[in-house]
Amino acid sequence: MSLVKEFKDFVFKGNVINLAVAVIIGAAFAAIVSSFVEDIITPLLLAPALKAAGVADISKLTWGAVKYGSFLSALIKFIIIAFVLFLVIKTATKLSKKEEPIAAGPSSTDILLAEIRDELKRK
Repeated sequence: MSLVKEFKDFVFKGNVINLAVAVIIGAAFAAIVSSFVEDIITPLLLAPALKAAGVADISKLTWGAVKYGSFLSALIKFIIIAFVLFLVIKTATKLSKKEEPIAAGPSSTDILLAEIRDELKRK
């Protein structure tokens, strides 16, 4: 078996492709969660907490400090990554489908054996 064929068989096994997709989607989703916490949740919780603690300058920690754009950017990146993965997997699935072998006719040995059988039946 050639090295290329072995590699193709390895890559197109379901487990390898599933693992690769899980790692990529997991990393992209981690970026969404990280952005949500850092850019939206933290500023919204930090401003009231600092205000209650009596910190002097909290003018920068208001609704304006919430970075909606960064969160939306992470969300859009995730959607693009998921769509590209969908297209790659769809293409890989089409390429990996094994063609059905065309049913070959009986071999010369089978034909010969059939003739011998038929000859024996006639006797």
